[in-house]
Amino acid sequence: MDRQLEMDSLEMRLQVLENRIYGEKRSKSAKPIKCAESLAKIQAGLINTGNKRERVKILHKKIEDLLKYLDPQFTDHITLPDAMKLEFILAEEAFLFSHAALLEQISNMQPLLDSSYIRDVPEHATKLQRLSQIHVRQQDQMEAQSQEVKKLFEEYNKMMFLLSKQFTQWDQSLRKIEEAKGIRPVE
Repeated sequence: MDRQLEMDSLEMRLQVLENRIYGEKRSKSAKPIKCAESLAKIQAGLINTGNKRERVKILHKKIEDLLKYLDPQFTDHITLPDAMKLEFILAEEAFLFSHAALLEQISNMQPLLDSSYIRDVPEHATKLQRLSQIHVRQQDQMEAQSQEVKKLFEEYNKMMFLLSKQFTQWDQSLRKIEEAKGIRPVE
């Protein structure tokens, strides 16, 4: 059903196009003129004419030359003197040398790129994935352990503070008792 609608739509568009091109003219036989049929006849006539004439055959062979001459870069090629081309090359000399050095460096490293180490990267990637998972797990354990140690240090510091305070109180109490009895503390 959809194909039929598409075909009808296409036929309608073609009819509108033919009406725009030919207007409401009719051929002598009162049939509507079909655009596709007319184009096919014209193409067949051109092919027959081209095959019969030697000049047209030669022209077809020279189409590539014509396209080359019509190319905008061809005009640049003709109009630029060799001295100007040389100036362009010399202006880019440092750039060209740096890239040549980089290319030479890459070609020297080609055996390294073709080595078994590089070819085995996919195999090593799975091992690396497992190791990275172990590393992440160990980092989590280390974080938990660090929190536990920090908590223990805080408890230790609190205990030491309290013990220090208690010893200070005992020391003060002992001094009061010694002063009351007249005993001199040993320093």
